[in-house]
Amino acid sequence: MNKPFVAIISIVNRGYTDLVMEAAKQAGARGGTVLTGRGSGNKEAEAFFGITVTPEKEIVLILVPKAISDAVLSAINDGAGMNTKGMGIAFSLPVSDLVGIAQEEDEPKEEKANERETA
Repeated sequence: MNKPFVAIISIVNRGYTDLVMEAAKQAGARGGTVLTGRGSGNKEAEAFFGITVTPEKEIVLILVPKAISDAVLSAINDGAGMNTKGMGIAFSLPVSDLVGIAQEEDEPKEEKANERETA
């Protein structure tokens, strides 16, 4: 792929991935993948209440062109960040290699074929 991509990872409370995806799509993302996870717990809460707290989390993985990554991160923060019910965090990582993602529709098919032949 010629276009640089970024992986945006967002971790939210269970049941709030829709907030992340709605915000990301409004900023130009096309979709994402949701994984389940578990927080490690807050040691201070464990000691104070005498219980182990391991909240369930959901992780949303989104691949976006680098050109829109700042807008997507900002939208996720606004829609599902720490000041929302989702209590989410988000960060991005550069993607050095990528296969299997659909090309943008605005690119002519002939141009794609020529790129494959010259590669």
